[in-house]
Amino acid sequence: MHKTPPQAAEYVSLFWGAAEALVPRADIVLCAPFVDLETLRLELAPSSVKIGAQDCYYEKEGAFTGEVSVPMLAALGVAYCIVGHSERRRLFAETDEAVARKTAALLAGQITPIVCVGESLEEKQQDLTVQRVSSQVRAALGDLKAEERGKIVIAYEPIWAIGSGLADDPASANATIAMIRATLEGLQSARILYGGSMNVSNCAAFCAQQEIDGGLVGSASLDARTFVQLIKSTLA
Repeated sequence: MHKTPPQAAEYVSLFWGAAEALVPRADIVLCAPFVDLETLRLELAPSSVKIGAQDCYYEKEGAFTGEVSVPMLAALGVAYCIVGHSERRRLFAETDEAVARKTAALLAGQITPIVCVGESLEEKQQDLTVQRVSSQVRAALGDLKAEERGKIVIAYEPIWAIGSGLADDPASANATIAMIRATLEGLQSARILYGGSMNVSNCAAFCAQQEIDGGLVGSASLDARTFVQLIKSTLA
């Protein structure tokens, strides 16, 4: 929960001024709070940087005060939407069922879901990473057709690494993502990202891994210039 619309406009100005030359070489998505989406749509209109939302609701309309539907996001030019982020699961009791319904609603609305999965520190210490992550993947995507799964972005974000400064080991993350690809038919062609304390110092090592297609960057993306440096480091 960062940046008012004026702050978002300033961010885009700084970001685009430094990142314009990088756009042909990387697929860049800025996922913003609901109140900033229209600002991003206007400020990014000349560019190929995509707009993403940080959450959605699975019903198209109705008496769901405070929620934002997929058609509402589509009307703002949103191309991607994060669902199942660990903070949504932990702070707002979001269930695997809700993540699955949001994922299906986004696909139906022609918006690419970014489905987040990951284990807690306790689960990692008990060697339950495979069990926990594969369970989340099956719950979110199990009812979809194989060709639909291939259109989804998955973000592996070990909960213990988010905002802690303690990133996973790149080789370990690569192994977990390889496991995710093998969990369900169709995921071999899906994009799978790593998220969790990714920064300028370590992002190139993660993105160099065979199974990792990019990053879901959190706090390191809040400063526009730092985010540009991070992107540059993955393209070097």
